[in-house]
This record gives sequence, structure tokens and C-alpha cells, in this order.
Amino acid sequence: MTSFGKHPEASLRGLGREACRQALVDAGCEPGAIGAVYCGSALAMLLHGEGAPGQAIGWELGLRGVPVVNVANACASGATALHLAWRDLAAGLHDCVLVIGVDKALMPKGSVLKVGAADPEVRLGEIFPATFALVAQQHMRRFGTTLAQMAEVSVKNHRHGSLNPLAQFNQLFTREEVLASPMIADPLTLYACCPNSDGAAALVLRRRRASPRDLALVGSALTSGQYDNPRDFTRWECEIAAAKLAYAQAGMGPEALDVVEVHDAFTICEIVHYEDLGLCAPGEGGALVERGITALGGRIPVNPSGGLLARGHPPGASGVAQVVEIVTQLRGEAGARQVDGARTGLAQIMGGSQAGDAQACAVHILKAV
Repeated sequence: MTSFGKHPEASLRGLGREACRQALVDAGCEPGAIGAVYCGSALAMLLHGEGAPGQAIGWELGLRGVPVVNVANACASGATALHLAWRDLAAGLHDCVLVIGVDKALMPKGSVLKVGAADPEVRLGEIFPATFALVAQQHMRRFGTTLAQMAEVSVKNHRHGSLNPLAQFNQLFTREEVLASPMIADPLTLYACCPNSDGAAALVLRRRRASPRDLALVGSALTSGQYDNPRDFTRWECEIAAAKLAYAQAGMGPEALDVVEVHDAFTICEIVHYEDLGLCAPGEGGALVERGITALGGRIPVNPSGGLLARGHPPGASGVAQVVEIVTQLRGEAGARQVDGARTGLAQIMGGSQAGDAQACAVHILKAV
């Protein structure tokens, strides 16, 4: 994968090409062995007029004539591309496929990105910071979650990000600095919100193991929102359903996990993800991070990459980048942020918002074999 951050000089195609070349070299795979391409990008058409980014990137890699599927599924675009690739291999359609996640989300100063402009809820003010501020407020009222606990998510993930050379942000913050940063949507301050980013990540998937470094993708689930309980913002039904399905596919539960990557677009998100994924009981997510259980060296490290908060968030690339991090961890190649003895990992991401639930959620489970 590429570094995440500001890449004004790089094109969408160029970022995707770089990530794909790295993935092909890592897999020891020639472009001619690729049977299909699945490319996730939330913003390629919206911002860059690129309606077929997978073909554009594939052309620069020398791919000709292979089927290419382009996926736009909000922040779950890249993870959705991975899920479709997994289904392709499971159906026996191809032996080797390429998965790409790519976006350039940074825009010129003063420009406006009309994400969700057609949604009546957005027109009433339900933009993402406001939506997740409501989640935070309700979680605080119902469970006693504190501002300090939410701030600790940012402190932890920026500490992890400082160990990741590909992260957008490498600086450290204290709880006090997180809480004192400019208010975005009460109670979420600037350092409680992830940045917009440019970047790309890619993976090669094969039906059969071809190298001792290959890992098994043992669970892949994609769900959409339930939308049947819009007044409860303290859980996401689509995430609970996706996790349940992925655990069943993998034949394991959350207690078997060694490392986790989640969609921490805002600090409260990570706390709710702990609960929805079964890492703790409902209402206990704040205490989990406060006690250091989800930090490196804790019982179940979450977002050792730095997460969206520190690694950055090119929407279409994040879901693939999470899996790249899990692969790196399970291979024991994560350097200073390595989770000791990691053998099983989970990546979770969601995208969009509708009636109190996410519009898409993907959960992937990988295992060293």
C-alpha cells in the first residue's frame, strides 16, 4: 500500500498503480496471472470523473481483457471489493484475483464535496460529525461513557500511528490536547475525528496457497443497515449481523482474535465497535480502552496501524488497508507495532448512514496457516 496523507502531485491512477505493483511483488505474481480485478473507490467518479478506475489502473499494469468490477459503497467500497473477490474465488470463477482500494479525498481549499446531498436527512443537518456526535451523546447518557474515555481512543491510535511509517499523522497527543482541540460537533473535537486522505492499498487473492507467507481468509461478510431501530444510536445492527456471520464462517468467536482493525472515523465509533464485535459487553467499551486492553501490549490490540484517526482515511482504500495491516501483523512483519504471537485477525469497516444505522458493513477474518 501507499502512504496515506496529502498527495497533491499523485493521480488516482498513479496511487492505485503503486499499491498494485507492491501487492504483485509481495505475492510473487505476474500481472498475466490475474484473472479478474475488483476495485473499490468511493470518490473516483464524484471528484475525479473516473468512472472506471479499475480499468484505468489495470491498463497501466499491463492487464488486458480481464473482467473488472468497480465498486462504490461509501467507506466500505474497498472492503466490498474484497468481499466480491472472495466470492469469486469461492465460486471457482478464477484462481487469482487483484483487489484495489483507492481514493483521493483531499480537495482544494474552499471547494465543497456534496456527499449525500440527495439524502433528506443530510439536508436536515445529519452530516457525519453530527451523526456520530449523537452516537456519543446517547452512549454517554445510557452507559456513563466519559469524554476522557473517548479521548483515550485518539491518544492510543495516534501512539500506534507514530510507529507506522505509512500513517498520515505521526505525532502524539495527550487526553487534554484531544479534549482542548477545536469543537467540531459536541462532544467530538478535531482530534476525535479522522482526516480526509489520499492513498491506495491492494491485495492478491488466490484459491490455493502458493507461499508459506500466504494467509487464509476464513470469514467475509457484507451487510446493509437494518433501519428498524432508528432511536438507538448505541449499536449498529448491520455490524452485529456482519460479525455474527463472519465468526460463523470462520468457526470461531471474538475470544479467538489476536488483533483487530476497526472503522474509527470518530473516537466513539471504536468504542461501539468493541461492543458490536463482541470484544466486551454493551456499555463496557469505554472502560476497555481506558484500561489499556485495546492498546499494543494489551489483551486485544485494536488499530495497531493507527486506524483512520492516525493512519488516515481515503474512503475507498481504508477497508483494504485494514486487511493489509492484519496480513502484516499475522506475518510478524509489523516492526515496532507488532502484536506478539498474532495468529488471527479481524478487520471491520462500515460506510454511509441511514435511519440510525450504517448503510454498509464488512467484516473479514484472517488466520495464519
